[in-house]
Amino acid sequence: MAQTIELTVNGKKEALAVEPHLTLLEVLRDSLNLTGTKEGCSTGHCGACTVLVNGEPVSSCLLLAVEADGQAVTTVEGLACNGNLHPVQAAFIEKGGLQCGYCTSGMMLATVALLAHNAQPSEQEIRLALAGNLCRCTGYTKIVEAVQQAAEEMQLAAQEVQHGD
Repeated sequence: MAQTIELTVNGKKEALAVEPHLTLLEVLRDSLNLTGTKEGCSTGHCGACTVLVNGEPVSSCLLLAVEADGQAVTTVEGLACNGNLHPVQAAFIEKGGLQCGYCTSGMMLATVALLAHNAQPSEQEIRLALAGNLCRCTGYTKIVEAVQQAAEEMQLAAQEVQHGD
């Protein structure tokens, strides 16, 4: 029997009737047509399905949609603002931190969460924060470089705002 849940997805309130067995991943992809979040392993090991729930990275393939009732969910589609790429998205493109793209949305969301908690992560901290996100194509070096670049750009932007530039 379907249950009505309310989510704020990428800043937009959504009320949905969902079956209690459906995962957040299934609801995002099938009910809301937000297909940037990928299904990889369906066991929470690969990170392709990573989204942010209240700002924290979560494997959406393991979270039942009803458990997310009342929560704020951010998907890769919600990172860009007013048609401008998020600094993390821009850095991944510029540094070539993607190839096939399957892991990219999860990597980006894990990066956004990392940088929200640690504006100047070391390479080791970056690798640790991304350890739950597997990539079969890049070898991770370009991904780490993209995270470092995004961190630098976000810090510069924050300094400009502080100084009124």
